[in-house]
Amino acid sequence: MKIFITGASGFVGGAAARTLARDNEVLALSRSEKSDATIKALGATPVRGDLKSIDAAMLRGVDAVVHCAAKVETWGPMKEFIEINVKGTERLLTAAKKAGVKRYVHIGTEAALFYGQAMNDLDETAPMAFSSPLPYPRSKALAERAVRAANADDFTTIVLRPRFIWGPGDQTLLPALKAMVKAGRFTWIDKGRALTDTVHVDNVVHAIKLALTQGKGGEAYFITDGGDPISFRDMMTKMAATIGLQLPDKNMPGWLARGAAGLLDFIWRLTLRRTPPPIDPHTAALLSRNCTLKIDKARRDLGYEPVITRDAGIAALMQAGR
Repeated sequence: MKIFITGASGFVGGAAARTLARDNEVLALSRSEKSDATIKALGATPVRGDLKSIDAAMLRGVDAVVHCAAKVETWGPMKEFIEINVKGTERLLTAAKKAGVKRYVHIGTEAALFYGQAMNDLDETAPMAFSSPLPYPRSKALAERAVRAANADDFTTIVLRPRFIWGPGDQTLLPALKAMVKAGRFTWIDKGRALTDTVHVDNVVHAIKLALTQGKGGEAYFITDGGDPISFRDMMTKMAATIGLQLPDKNMPGWLARGAAGLLDFIWRLTLRRTPPPIDPHTAALLSRNCTLKIDKARRDLGYEPVITRDAGIAALMQAGR
C-alpha cells in the first residue's frame, strides 16, 4: 500500500511512519530539511510542502492518507487553531479526493467533545464541542466534522480519537513536567485525583494500521489502553519516575485553578499577549475533570485490542531510562 502521512516529524506521526514503512511505501509531508532527515530516518520518503500548499499532485498514486499533523496546544488565538486544524484538514481532504485516494484516517481526539466538563464513561454517541470556548477542542471538533462529512462510496474516512497519548518518543509531557519542576511551577490540581483513560503510542499505531483496512466510513472511534482508568497523580508520578523525576506535593483546589485560569485568560487576551498565561482554562479543566471512555465500538468495528498494557509500557519506559 502507498500511504501518505502528515505530522511524521512528530510523536504519533513518526511512530506511525516508522511502523508502516516496514511493509508499505510511505510518503510524508515535510516542511524543512530537518524534517526531511527525520522522515528519511524513519524509512519514509519526504514530500516537501505543508497544509497550506497541499495539492493533488503530491498525493498522486497514494492509496491512503493518515493525517496526524495538528496544532496541539491548550492556549492561543482561535484563528490559528482554525487555520491549521480545520482549514488544513479541509485542504488535505480536497487534495486526497482529487488524487483518487481511497482511504483517509484522521487522528482526532476526545477533546473534540470538551467544553470543560467531566466526561465519564462516554461512547461515540456523546455530542461534539463545535462551539467550545476552548480553541483546540473546537478546532478538532470542526475538523472531525469535515472528515466524516467527506466520506463517500469511493472515499472512506475514519476518525480515531486517542486519549492521553504517551510512550517512547513523547516530545511534550515529560519535557514539560521536567521544566515545570525545575522552575518551581508544578502544582497538582485537586491533588491529581481526576481519573483519566490513556493510550500508549504503540496502541495508537496499531489502531491506525487497523483503520487502513477496517472500520465503517464516516465513523469515529475512541482508542485507549483498555484497562481501568487511572488518576492523573498516579499516571504522572509513574511517568516522571521513568526519567528520575520526583513531583512535588504542592496543590491547588480545582475551583480555584479554574477561576484563576479564566481570569488570566481574560487579562492575557485583553492585553493581546502572545505567550501563554501560567495556567489556562483548558489545562485547568483538563486536569480537574474525569475523562473515561468506552472502546466497545473500536473493538467491534476495527477489531481493536491494545497490543501493550499501561503497566508494561511504564515498565519499558523505566527500563529505557536506566
